[in-house]
Amino acid sequence: MQTLGIPFWLFWLFWGQSCSLGGKVNKHKPWIETSYHGVITENMDTVLLDPPLVALDKDAPTSYAGEICAFKIYGQDAPFEAVVLNRTSGEGVLRATSPVDCETQKEYTFIIQAYDCGAGPSGTDWKKSHKAVVHVQVDDINEFCPVFRESVYKASITEGKIYDSILQVEAWDQDCSPQYSQICNYEIVTAGTPFAIDRNGNIRNTERLRYDKQQSYQITVTAFDCGQKRAKEDVAVHIDVKPVCKPGWQGWNKRVDYEPGTGSRQLFPKMHLETCGGPLSGVKAMVELQTNHIGKGCDRETHSEKSLQKLCGAASGSTDLLPAPGPSTNWTASLLTDSGREIDLIYRFEGHQAANVPDHVVPQNLTDQFTVATWMKHGPSPGLRAEKETLLCNSDKTEMNRHHYSLYVHNCRLVFLLRRDFTQVDTFRPAEFHWKLEQICDKEWHYYVINVEFPAVTLFVDGVTYEPYLVTDDWPIHTAKIDTQLTVGACWQGGEVATPRFTQYFRGSLSGLTIRPGRIETQRVISCLQACKEGLDINSLESLARDVKFHFNPAQSVLVVEGEDVDSINIAMTKVSYINSRQFPTPGLRRLRVSTSVQCFGEDTCLSVPDIRAVVMVLSPSEPRITVVGSNRLVRPAVDLRGPLGVAPFKDLRITSTVMKADVPGGPHWPGVMEAMHNLDYCDVLVIGEELNPDRESLDIRHGALLGKHLDATNSTSGISIYGVDSMAHYEQALRQVHYRNWRPAALSERKFRLTCSELNGRYTSNEFNVEISVLHRSAPVEHVNHVAAQPQYMRPVHHPLMVHTLNSHMPGGAPPAATVVIVVCIAALVVIVVIGVYRIHATHQEGSREDEDGAKDPDEDWDNSALTITVNPMENIERAQALGEKKLKEALHEDEEEEEEDEEQVPSAESDNSDEAEEEEEEQKKKRRLVWDSSSMMY
Repeated sequence: MQTLGIPFWLFWLFWGQSCSLGGKVNKHKPWIETSYHGVITENMDTVLLDPPLVALDKDAPTSYAGEICAFKIYGQDAPFEAVVLNRTSGEGVLRATSPVDCETQKEYTFIIQAYDCGAGPSGTDWKKSHKAVVHVQVDDINEFCPVFRESVYKASITEGKIYDSILQVEAWDQDCSPQYSQICNYEIVTAGTPFAIDRNGNIRNTERLRYDKQQSYQITVTAFDCGQKRAKEDVAVHIDVKPVCKPGWQGWNKRVDYEPGTGSRQLFPKMHLETCGGPLSGVKAMVELQTNHIGKGCDRETHSEKSLQKLCGAASGSTDLLPAPGPSTNWTASLLTDSGREIDLIYRFEGHQAANVPDHVVPQNLTDQFTVATWMKHGPSPGLRAEKETLLCNSDKTEMNRHHYSLYVHNCRLVFLLRRDFTQVDTFRPAEFHWKLEQICDKEWHYYVINVEFPAVTLFVDGVTYEPYLVTDDWPIHTAKIDTQLTVGACWQGGEVATPRFTQYFRGSLSGLTIRPGRIETQRVISCLQACKEGLDINSLESLARDVKFHFNPAQSVLVVEGEDVDSINIAMTKVSYINSRQFPTPGLRRLRVSTSVQCFGEDTCLSVPDIRAVVMVLSPSEPRITVVGSNRLVRPAVDLRGPLGVAPFKDLRITSTVMKADVPGGPHWPGVMEAMHNLDYCDVLVIGEELNPDRESLDIRHGALLGKHLDATNSTSGISIYGVDSMAHYEQALRQVHYRNWRPAALSERKFRLTCSELNGRYTSNEFNVEISVLHRSAPVEHVNHVAAQPQYMRPVHHPLMVHTLNSHMPGGAPPAATVVIVVCIAALVVIVVIGVYRIHATHQEGSREDEDGAKDPDEDWDNSALTITVNPMENIERAQALGEKKLKEALHEDEEEEEEDEEQVPSAESDNSDEAEEEEEEQKKKRRLVWDSSSMMY
């Protein structure tokens, strides 16, 4: 038992001694530096550390315990590893586990620790060092080339200037380091260019460039980084040279052609305002259409004054004091007229022309209400400011020099004088009305209307109302049995002078001077009479910007466009257009002027925009050819002329108008004739030869034929005139209702008339259409007359071969049997009775049908188509027929003698004329009953 105990004790002693010796072998921790700084070049794997990676252990040189077995790295995704190179010396190396890219990450920071080998080969009882911080910086290599940020650079410069910098080009480099990522130099590759570039990429011109020498340049530029690596691709630079910028409108044409009938035409479809880049706060453009050289200030309707008044709905009864010279209006023949005004009737007064209006023309019934209207163009007269210039004057014809009423200009003031008669008023009343207006002496056409509602007097100028600024009173004129004289262009002084003469001459132009007694004109009629048919317009108003404002003057000859944005103004100006609503406008030039003012922020005006001047050329319209056609010769029996309606000379009248067109369907340039629809303004029917004798004939038109139309008519012994602006169809209808009557046609063989029609007061006239009415009297008597079988000479024979064959087929060459003769005589008597009855029915129907124009047939055609032809057996009782014929013939001759005696007597009294007409009508009815073929229109 003692022997077993000794080994057990020895085991425990040995084990305790071993443990004591082991603790003494690995009793120290490895030691490393507290921080390391390393550098690694991208795309390399070795890190150069400072200080080097070395771990020390105080247990050295003891094996294992004094040796370094490992380095461990702690860090998030650190692509590095530490490798022990010498366990005894503790040297190590830091390597990258994967490629390191500077462009991805420039530096890394992580923790490293060293481990010894422990107490023995098994590595037990190892110890680790403290933690050290490692900072690793990735060194860049110049692997990328510079790249320009734009593929192409563009700029523009103004000629004649030296720029410090026209534009700047810019390149960049993907390298991470400043050495290789910065662009250190730019260079112009293109040789011989007047440009230079600095290190920052600013391009400048080295000399003053001229637009007329070269309008654009193209150069090539490259870049270098600080490692002197050149850009992979060079860049192109385009530089445009512009002329010296001048603010103004660009993109407009100096001439715009206007085709009549095309509606609205844009004037500036591509125009825009060049502001040279300056910031603007507002633009105001004014477009002015200058038409003062066209007609009376602009293109207006050139119908006659009466036609225009009818068209505008003016009250009838006006007196034209300046009509066109003619047989019945010869007092204007000595006045000067303006030519080249497209039939505008304009009279020019130069200070020594005047005209006395005949007494039968002067309105005699001026009451408290009347209207004086005229077109006037007047300017100042240097050195003559103290003289009165009289447009219209009604003064004493002889003995005294009193002015009853007058209209005159004095010192550029318009004055209307109205002196009432003492019988109308016997108190101090208004007598002179003065207006001071710029329009009176601006040398432009204006339309003046003076409405008199005594004692109030109102002036309208171009449709705008003006009240007198001064009204002076005077006593009325005392009644005197002295005739008055109405004068145009001056004032007549017939008394208080040795020789009667004109005085206070007018200097200017007048047109359409009228007086309308008993009525005043309305505002609507005045506006219609002076309205322009051409002017400015704006297309597509809804497409304009909201900040754009525009307004027209009343005549639409001035348009003002305002806005804050230049682009909005440009759009608005492209929509400005010219329009002329006349079917046949006055051809020629219309001048355009556009004036512009520009405002900048904080300044009144900052740019001076020059005015632009252009013209609108109104092309000549296709002139219409007005043609009047119809029957030129009418043959009518005398009885028709004596009828209540007489004869219609123009019953089958047709009025057409054609124009020549260059482009018609069927060919690109084939001329052709096309029918045109337009209005007429008058048609005159003139008597050719002797004038009408009111005692026996008349030419007139029924009033109902003018109802519902813009037409009126006047007639005289010279003919009839239908006037008013209306369609050709309405003129046709009216002319067809013109009737000629002659209630004593025995001595008349024919009457001739001439018809002419006009558009635009004679600017376009029709052909002269002549009509001859031949009067057909009764045929001369013959020895053997059968009043049933004989045909008047103006009837058209209609044969019935079947009847002739039936009657003659049973007759031999000798005398017929007695039964046949009796049968024929009975048939003839029956036919006579039937013809007389039918004639009476037809005469009644024909008299009523003449009242209806459309239902009435041409009397000539009715007569010709209804001739009476009766074939009678020649073997009837000859003696009976001869006796009957002689009796009728004597009665007819006796009646003709009585009618001729009545015509020769020509009793002037109305009672005698009426009784003669009644007797002639009664005798005519008897003749109709006896001479059936004279007016019968039945056909058998």
